[in-house]
Amino acid sequence: MIHNDSIVALATPSGAGAISIIRVSGQNAIEIGASVFKSIKNKNLAQQKTHTLHLGHIIDEGKTLDEVLISIFKGPNSYTGENTIEISCHGSTYIQQQIIQLLLRKGCRIANAGEFTLRAFLNGKLDLSQAEAVADLISSDNEASHQIAMQQMRGGFSNEIAKLREELLNFASLIELELDFAEEDVEFADRTQFHELLNRIEFVLKRLIDSFAVGNVIKNGIPVAIVGEPNVGKSTLLNALLNEERAIVSDIAGTTRDTIEDELVIGGVSFRFIDTAGIRETKDVVENIGIQKTFEKIEQAQVVLYLVDGLELMVDGALDSLIIALNKTQNQYPQKTILTIINKKDLISDKIIVATNEKLTTNNQQLATIFISAKNKEGIDELKNKLLSFVNTGALRNNETIVTNTRHYDSLLKALDEIQKVKFGLESNLSSDLMALDIKEALYHFGLITGQVTNDELLGNIFANFCIGK
Repeated sequence: MIHNDSIVALATPSGAGAISIIRVSGQNAIEIGASVFKSIKNKNLAQQKTHTLHLGHIIDEGKTLDEVLISIFKGPNSYTGENTIEISCHGSTYIQQQIIQLLLRKGCRIANAGEFTLRAFLNGKLDLSQAEAVADLISSDNEASHQIAMQQMRGGFSNEIAKLREELLNFASLIELELDFAEEDVEFADRTQFHELLNRIEFVLKRLIDSFAVGNVIKNGIPVAIVGEPNVGKSTLLNALLNEERAIVSDIAGTTRDTIEDELVIGGVSFRFIDTAGIRETKDVVENIGIQKTFEKIEQAQVVLYLVDGLELMVDGALDSLIIALNKTQNQYPQKTILTIINKKDLISDKIIVATNEKLTTNNQQLATIFISAKNKEGIDELKNKLLSFVNTGALRNNETIVTNTRHYDSLLKALDEIQKVKFGLESNLSSDLMALDIKEALYHFGLITGQVTNDELLGNIFANFCIGK
């Protein structure tokens, strides 16, 4: 899998721009660059020091393609660990294509997706979890996901795993040594210390596994479904949250017949709001399809905003009907966070608000209720703060390791299972040879995370999701 040939790719987004960067990496990268570059001071590019910049022109058989800056990074002190150059040229797509085609004729090949980072991993510049964090960093679109990706790229997660793996490996070596002296019936591994280590590993693994629930929603955004009967103000609420006219607002019941989705970052965390069709009995075929989609979106959402028209609470028996509906929804979706939003606060009396609060308090609904006026944007900030409180951002504030990668999560679960088997074996005085098998399995799953254990299929799956120039 290790290649020494030189690869080339556009490192900046495709399309026209002020400047573009073309990256070349490989054993002959600098020599290839020198063969097409003419310095304004007649420098020989191949003889220049690492981490230097040089101004000149790209020349193709006497024809000047562009005035460029070339950066030189000599291996192993480069991103890939190989000789690397980066050509900063003007951002014309024609210039980009002409320079890349020239480099291909000079001996480069087009890089595969993620091949620069793959080479960094193979050359020991990054471990596998750090390499995956590069892709997460590129795709991060809010403060929280950026912070997590930066921490993992700096090695916070892999260092924690590597330390546990090393300690377990040391005990595994002692267990294996006991097997070599089985006839003498000696113990090289202190069972008390080993038990303490297993408890510590189990604790750390459980913490990392639990963090995935937070990490996954931070990375992918938290889906929030806005549901309720027709004309309660769902589309108005979506527009108020986004501070733009995203959804059509009308007094006609059933205006929203399909789901409308948009994203908003609150406190560094992405929330994906979904405006749904109003839930009611109708003979309209198209509207019924929209209502069916509403229930589908509720299933997919993590948080449900149950919107109620505050004016309807002035009708006798309306509060009791609301409580019945809330309890029914909560029972139907017990795993979801359901927040009751009473809209049109500006049109209802304080007496109704007090009565509603008292009634909901009696039925243990108080902590999940907010009064707003979507039309006047009153209570929207309170709603945003409430949504943010549903996310455990304490781990972010404390800079704790948070798992966001499904592959890591799967390996952690399997490693925990093997550690618990080892722990059970130790407490049951199981023979060393049987415990050794479970320890090897745990070490294997640790190794999958950081890349001590790899295969071409695994690496192919990981780096296939990268962009070409990275």
